[in-house]
Amino acid sequence: MPLKPFGGDVIVSTRVRRSELGRDPYSRSLVEIIPAIDLREGRVVRLVQGDFDRETIFDRDPEIVARRWMDAGARRIHVVDLDAARGASRDNRSILSRLARIPGACLQVGGGVRSLDRARELIDLGVDRIVFGTLAVREPQTVAEAARLWSERVIVGIDARDGHVATDGWIATSSTLALDLARRLVSDGVRRLFYTDIARDGALDGPNIAAVAELVRQVPVPVIASGGVTGLEDLDRLGATGVEGVIVGRALYEGRFELADALARAATV
Repeated sequence: MPLKPFGGDVIVSTRVRRSELGRDPYSRSLVEIIPAIDLREGRVVRLVQGDFDRETIFDRDPEIVARRWMDAGARRIHVVDLDAARGASRDNRSILSRLARIPGACLQVGGGVRSLDRARELIDLGVDRIVFGTLAVREPQTVAEAARLWSERVIVGIDARDGHVATDGWIATSSTLALDLARRLVSDGVRRLFYTDIARDGALDGPNIAAVAELVRQVPVPVIASGGVTGLEDLDRLGATGVEGVIVGRALYEGRFELADALARAATV
């Protein structure tokens, strides 16, 4: 029975094998589809291009959202603490703790992770993977130390605006090029990256396939792509770039495709 969009920024977590799509060079691969929950003021929301003034509230109970997707077969959920990313005083630790206790759930959590103490705190809450962002630009030595301490549990999110890395909840744009940061992170021992093209995020304009493919070519570590997925064909194209996973959200909740269709695609050999 198809699971209809219900509000919240989440999607299936499973393995998807790509089918041939005509002569499209990005048409075949294998990728993990990861649900996403963006938290703001205790609610599940979605921003457009990282703009806090363009917010859509999808659900008021993140735990219900997460449990529905876990019940549908999800295994990993990508959570962004927008309050922490923006430096707001709201504390979402109790929500994160509840999400981490959902049976079978593996959380990867980012947003405002700007110290080793904060990373330890999240790990103590039961979070499986910690996502660093701004800190990788401002204190690269701290992220290198995190990678040494926690290895595969560390991910660095590279959020790019016109090829440059954005920081502080996407409010500021640095002079650092995304590809340069990626290469440095790998040399510092980071073992997994995820990449977001901010212009595509939440806009349903399709992912930046060329940028993702170039990043995958440039680094010898797994890359997770985020932003812009509009339909199932986007999952095929992203998978064929060689990404390890894709984080998806708004497309399901606006009815661009059904969860059942994504699951059917996952079963295609």
